Amino acid sequence: GGASDDWRGKPASVLPDYAIPKFDGIGANEFIVSAALGVVDFISAVDTPAIWELNIWYHTLNCGMTVPISGETDFPCIYDDRVGLGRVYVQLDQGQALGYESWVNGLKDGRSYCCDGLSHIVNFSIDGLGVGQRRPNCDQPSRLDLDAGGKVKVRFEAAALLSEKTTPESEAIRNRRLDDKPYWHLERARVGESRNVPIEVIVNGEVAKTQSMLANGEFQAFELEIEIEQSSWVAVRILPSVHTNPVFVHVAKAPIRANKKSAQWCIDSVAACWKSKKNQIHESERAAAEQAYQAATKVYEKIRAESE
Repeated sequence: GGASDDWRGKPASVLPDYAIPKFDGIGANEFIVSAALGVVDFISAVDTPAIWELNIWYHTLNCGMTVPISGETDFPCIYDDRVGLGRVYVQLDQGQALGYESWVNGLKDGRSYCCDGLSHIVNFSIDGLGVGQRRPNCDQPSRLDLDAGGKVKVRFEAAALLSEKTTPESEAIRNRRLDDKPYWHLERARVGESRNVPIEVIVNGEVAKTQSMLANGEFQAFELEIEIEQSSWVAVRILPSVHTNPVFVHVAKAPIRANKKSAQWCIDSVAACWKSKKNQIHESERAAAEQAYQAATKVYEKIRAESE
């Protein structure tokens, strides 16, 4: 669901801390309910505006959900150019046979990243735990446990490819609104007239560290430290071109409860989604659907009470 335009042109003094989408268009929409109830394996992205897709995903991650992100083109409904404008790459173990079952299990574990095909982030790890991997005696993929807060080491390799000079075509892409196609495109990340793009390490939806990278098509290795003070999710992105799945860092075994405002946003979004969708649900199924929405609200209310 995309953000509404209701608040455009109003002075900052009358703006709320956040705005709630109307949930009346294409996009994630009922993901806000499915994520809370644990009945969805991934959220698809790259085929609608990145700020819409990442907004709803980030809020649920801040509430401790662990649903991975995937990429799709939605051919021919949204994009009719070709299949593959929105992509997901899954890492398999060395020597592991490529097949549907091994690939989809890697996707479900979040051992993957989504992108526009123009940039890539691979071998993302924190303190040696790779995204989508499991520690011994731990059933949750991508979970790293710390006894106390402190510094952790983030490693990854990245590559991106931009033309050496801008062109009228590339400038047209860069100057479009983020809700105009192409929604995900590396040109939007180009820094000025250079060939550089910023790579950001994200902690609980906020930029923790930024590195500059030359987009010459060659893989470059990155190693840096970040501070983890509370249980947090950590990911790497070039916005809006590529995004890894998170590694979930738990401090003293506490759940991730990153932001009370995110929990409230999810509560308000469930209500907005129900208002938009309820009359589209068959009467014979409406009561059961309402129960599901109410159950999701209770999950977020509990998380709000536990959040800082």
